[in-house]
Amino acid sequence: MASNFTFTTFTIFALAFSLTLQATLGEIECENLSQETCSFAVSSAGKRCVLEKRVKRSGEEAYTCKTSEIEAENVKDHMETEQCIKACGLDRKSLGISSDSLLESTFTHKLCSPHCYQSCPNVVDLYFNLAAGEGVFLPKLCEVQGVNARRGMAELRSSGIVAPGPVHSLHFGNIEPTVSPSPN
Repeated sequence: MASNFTFTTFTIFALAFSLTLQATLGEIECENLSQETCSFAVSSAGKRCVLEKRVKRSGEEAYTCKTSEIEAENVKDHMETEQCIKACGLDRKSLGISSDSLLESTFTHKLCSPHCYQSCPNVVDLYFNLAAGEGVFLPKLCEVQGVNARRGMAELRSSGIVAPGPVHSLHFGNIEPTVSPSPN
């Protein structure tokens, strides 16, 4: 029984070492990653890896890791750490990637937390670009998240700054609201 424990321990260390060595040598290919390591990884070509599910004719579900067309900025050969996955509120088994998660206040709170935002640049870069695609500046969303989460979500849903009402004295930092002239 002791030798079985030793063999299992050795196997775990060998797997961990091979993953570390692969990342160090810059040989990450999304198609070679497992379901447990695919999501939030970046290939040696700088492309993000994405987990996909397909259903076989038998009804059995099969998961594969694919190279997406989304490029990571200044990141190559990277497999996200479990600490970042946990701190940012992510799930390794998530399929694809979408900006919809930014609408969930619980997720946005974790993404904007210092443990994620300041320690997980790969994740922040990914969601920065997703937010930008929706017309939202992630640092501003995180700033608003702490003060008025509903306002931040409203901005995201509208893909930009929420138009102010007919009050003329509102100011948003250096941005002054524009009010359309009323028809006579």
